[in-house]
Amino acid sequence: MSQASIPVDIFNPGQVFACLGFMEAAEVLLGDVECGFDWRDRSKPLFHLRANGERNPFEVVLEFLANATVSAISADPEVTAKKWNISTNISDEIFPFLPPDSPAALPTLISSNNKSILLAHYGEHDCDNVKFWGGAGGYPGSALAQDGINLIKKVKLLSIINDPLNFSALQSSSFRFDWRKDYTAIDIGFSVNAHKNIKMLGYPIVDVLAAVGMTNSRPNRIGPLHYEYGLLALSEERNLHLPILARAMLGSENGFCKNLRRNFEFFLIWSGKEGYSRSITEVREKFTP
Repeated sequence: MSQASIPVDIFNPGQVFACLGFMEAAEVLLGDVECGFDWRDRSKPLFHLRANGERNPFEVVLEFLANATVSAISADPEVTAKKWNISTNISDEIFPFLPPDSPAALPTLISSNNKSILLAHYGEHDCDNVKFWGGAGGYPGSALAQDGINLIKKVKLLSIINDPLNFSALQSSSFRFDWRKDYTAIDIGFSVNAHKNIKMLGYPIVDVLAAVGMTNSRPNRIGPLHYEYGLLALSEERNLHLPILARAMLGSENGFCKNLRRNFEFFLIWSGKEGYSRSITEVREKFTP
């Protein structure tokens, strides 16, 4: 077993979801994962991850992404992501949800070395799909994942292994999970898209892994533009926890593991026309009596 830690801003929902993304990816790639958030030093919260093998599990996940290919899955040969240069596998097997009638919500496979991670939460119909980027001009999730991974491929992994959630790059498209990149035109006074000389920095590792982090868990939906999430700390013996507990904690209410949790709520705003993409605007900790 090998264990490592990275710094995390627990007031940044995207970074929290990305930590769960590291957890989900490590479970697929290595197995026997345990994890936990650690805020004993309030000035430098950490996320701990332990998994099979002798290598740093964060390095294994990042190496997987840096060598990965992206493809889409469709049940209909007429609905593909080929327009965006993404291969589409036509599957006759049971689809994970009602087959979409456009490429936007096609499930996405991130694959390398005979291992694959499935992104499909944004196509689900029976629960909140937490799709912040909805209505992004028909640009599909597979294309957003590919754009982020292409940026990860360009970085020397050893240079960011100790602080991957703060790796930034020029980024035009994203899932919009990291609010450090986000904006609304009404807040800044103009539309960035109208100024070709302005380039936006984004956080592609946070963006891609936050999408992965939604595989088996969701923040709790309070309203259309209002969510909350919970973090699971180390146990009193400083032990890590199984993924099932971290997943449950993310969307649970305060009664669950009350002594080992912190709860946060965040608010969103429509970035433009209502019903299109949303931006995170405020995050605050929730305190209970």
